[in-house]
Amino acid sequence: MTATVFKLIFIAIGLFLVYKLIFGGKKGFTIFEMHFKDGRMTHHKGKIPERFEKECRHLAKAEKLTCTIRAEKNTDVRLHISANVNDNLQQRIRNLFPFEYYDKKTIGNSRQAG
Repeated sequence: MTATVFKLIFIAIGLFLVYKLIFGGKKGFTIFEMHFKDGRMTHHKGKIPERFEKECRHLAKAEKLTCTIRAEKNTDVRLHISANVNDNLQQRIRNLFPFEYYDKKTIGNSRQAG
């Protein structure tokens, strides 16, 4: 009897852990990702705002950056920059990013218009 209860508890814990591993790690929808190495963009994916990409390339070239810049949307847009980039450069990149382009109202209006 107690062996059956322990088996059920063990199975329930196992199912819970599997659920957390599969669904708990979702960070959000990746809008775009850019990889820089020694100041040059080596890889990118997603739709990057044209002006932001141009200014990031210029900044990366001037500073010889090796980093990853990623934008994710869960409820709002978050910009992730590699930890190896110093705080001043991170702030400069954040200042370049067009957060208003991804504003909820702008996205909602563009969907209604189409």
